[in-house]
Amino acid sequence: MIHRSFGPLPMVFPHPVFVIGTYGPDGVANLATASWAGICCSRPPCLAVSLRSATHSHGSILRGKAFTISVVGADQVRAADFAGIYSGRDRDKFEELQLTPVRSTLVDAPYVDQAPLVLECALRHVHELGLHTQFVGEILDVKAEESTLNEKGLPCIDRVDPLIYASGDQSYYRVGDRVAAAFSVGRDPHDAK
Repeated sequence: MIHRSFGPLPMVFPHPVFVIGTYGPDGVANLATASWAGICCSRPPCLAVSLRSATHSHGSILRGKAFTISVVGADQVRAADFAGIYSGRDRDKFEELQLTPVRSTLVDAPYVDQAPLVLECALRHVHELGLHTQFVGEILDVKAEESTLNEKGLPCIDRVDPLIYASGDQSYYRVGDRVAAAFSVGRDPHDAK
């Protein structure tokens, strides 16, 4: 294989599309879209999201010591993109997108009622990285829409149909086909199945 070098870039496939919920200093529910994010610890369960300090949500997370993550479906791509384009300083994104903010009972942050999967996070760590600040939130609860649950009662990726982002071509995608069972297919690396 021949690999072409692109130098240091924030490129990995795929990036999640997370819609972050916070309350602004005026108490108005706000949304922001971020893709520099992911699970960073299993015990306690934690999620990290990185935002530029210039964003409205950056200060809101520091003030409220909390944020929510709404994992939106591919059918909500316009709302996710809108929430990432515009600032909550200038627009009431919940109102303009006709989305319903739900006040979390666990943290001081709202989430999107129409999102198929929601994580409620208490801020635990703040790391200044350079252009971005990384916020590590402990996941206090995960909520899933009933229609996304499989026969075992767990959220199923094809029913959530999460929106994903590719930084290479700056486009949104949806998840593809199941390839194999994790913690199983690699047991015998020489098995051709």
